[in-house]
Amino acid sequence: MIIGVCEVVFRAEWVGSLKEKRMVVKSLIERTRNKFHVSIAEVDKQDEHKTIVIGFACISNERRHADSMIQTILRFMETHTQAEFIDAEIEIF
Repeated sequence: MIIGVCEVVFRAEWVGSLKEKRMVVKSLIERTRNKFHVSIAEVDKQDEHKTIVIGFACISNERRHADSMIQTILRFMETHTQAEFIDAEIEIF
């Protein structure tokens, strides 16, 4: 069993409150979960309204497939939010 995990950081300069941020995060998480059926959640910086940190995980039987899934999900997330992609940390076990 191969497990792929990724922590993604976005920056949303235009967000003015935590309420606005929650709407952006909720939308991105729901769309990603519905399309890819991965475990996903906001994992850090919940009290900073301009920084979004989302983590997700996938399971596969091949390392190459897990990496491909993560890359596809990252591209999807980048194109389905107005927030700026800052960084992604990927680990495959």
